[in-house]
Order: sequence, then structure tokens, then C-alpha cells
Amino acid sequence: MAFASTDPRSQLATADRPTGDEGIAAPEFADFTTTAPTEVSDLGSRTWYVRAQNVVLAYTEAVAGEVLPRTGDPDEYVVLLPHETSAVRARAGGAEVELSGQGLIVVPPGDSEVVAVGATHLVRLFRPDAPGVAERAVNAASYAEPHPRVAVADRWPAPVDGDRLRVYPVGGIERAPDRFGRIFRTRSFMVNFLYPHHGPRDPEKLSPHHHDDFEQVSLAVRGEFTHHIRTPWTTARSRWREDVHETLPSPSVAVIPPPTVHTSEAVGAGLNQLVDIFAPPRRDFSAKPGWVLNADEYPAP
Repeated sequence: MAFASTDPRSQLATADRPTGDEGIAAPEFADFTTTAPTEVSDLGSRTWYVRAQNVVLAYTEAVAGEVLPRTGDPDEYVVLLPHETSAVRARAGGAEVELSGQGLIVVPPGDSEVVAVGATHLVRLFRPDAPGVAERAVNAASYAEPHPRVAVADRWPAPVDGDRLRVYPVGGIERAPDRFGRIFRTRSFMVNFLYPHHGPRDPEKLSPHHHDDFEQVSLAVRGEFTHHIRTPWTTARSRWREDVHETLPSPSVAVIPPPTVHTSEAVGAGLNQLVDIFAPPRRDFSAKPGWVLNADEYPAP
């Protein structure tokens, strides 16, 4: 992996890349600024759905007072607030919480609802087997059959104090030289709120790397990014692909399959920010002391 010595990810253990000729999936992209929403509510809120193998992402531009209900969910799901101006109220299990600014809420299984406090953008992360979500994804056809390079997403251990609403604001979390971003995990997901980058990234200091058996979902919440993705050659030349250099504004999503070599380059003139999502949680990140900020609540296997 090509990380600078000052990048905390340079400390991670590495593994050999798979060498078989099994098909490597193509990257997937969703630009919410140019594509029609999957659904529009009666109040006018707009929602886009896109998926990876082990997670479905729903991005909603909600009008004030919009209620997003869920009934009988068998698993918890995650609500991400992508902007400092985002604000929602969540209700579940007889409890209610509110979050303003960037952060995330974990919503327990069962019945729940998320209410937009003013006009706001919000993101929900579901397991693909959650009722009524996977089939809405704009790229649902890409996952009609499981991708053989992606590991099965087993649920990680239950939280130590049981299922409940959990709130994690990120605005006040300061940078640390030995920690990569602001990472939280649940039983099914890992979310990393990367710090905003001012202006374009230095093109001589990129970080191309690969993942052996898990997808990366990169959600652009501010600015503009070019996602550079290279598919390794296998024995079957018919499966070789040209390098991809996809430039996307925000909000948008890139689904990066294993074991492609990839790096995302901020190219916007102002603030640029990504939120990276992994399903299931990453074991390498989890093994680094202090990296997962709610590790005391969600134990590793």
C-alpha cells in the first residue's frame, strides 16, 4: 500500500492481493446532483438509494417536518448527518434523541422514525435484508448475484449495554496524529468522518491502496473528488479494464470493489470532505487502539 509515513494507515498490517481469475466487479458511481431521486415524498423530500453488497445507502434532501418511519426492522440502522446545518430528531423504543451538526445516530431494531428539524440533508445506512430498501437502489441489478470477491457480512457482537438510540456528534473531535479520521462502528457498519480538506489535494501525495475482500463506499458530502481506480490484471485478458478517473461533485457516492487499487483526490477549490463507509466493520481499523471512538460500546469479535 502506498501511504506516506505520516499517514496513520501506514501502520496497518497488509495482506497479499488475491491472484485468482474470479471476476473483479466494476466500480459504481451515483451523482445525486444529476440523477432523478428514487422517491419524492408528499411533502417534497427527495431520496436517492444506492447500494454495495452489504449496505444500502439512502440519501435524503428533507423538507422541514418530514417524517421517515420504519416498522419492524430486525436490525439497527444508522443515520448520518453530513453537514453542520443538518438536524434531526429520532424516536425508537419509547425514547427520543436529537442531533444537530455532523454526526451519526444508531437506531435500534423495531419501530422508529426520523424527523427532519428544518430543511436538512441526512443519510441512512441499512443492511440489504432490511425490508423494502435493497430493491430501491439505482444499481440493484449489479447485485442480483453476490460479488465473489466480497466477504459475507456477519453481524459483529451486540452492544454491551443492549439496543438503544445512540448519538455521536463529531464536530468537537479534534485531529490526532496517530488516528485516521473519526471512526465509529456498529454491528454491521463502520463509518469514518474524514476531516475536511481545504482546496485540491497535492497530486504528488496521493495514497493508492487496495482492500482484499471488502468494498469501500465513499460518500462525498462537500466539494469535488476524482476517484482513481485501477483493476488488477487477472489471467483472463477479456476481464481487464482501463483505469477509471471519475470526477464527481457532492453529494455523490463511489462504490469501490476489492481488490482494485484506488485513491480519492480532492479537486474542489473550497472545502472537500468524504465520509467512508464499510460493511462489515474493518478488522484492521478495529485492531488499532483508539481509532474506533465507540469501541467500548461495540466490542469486536
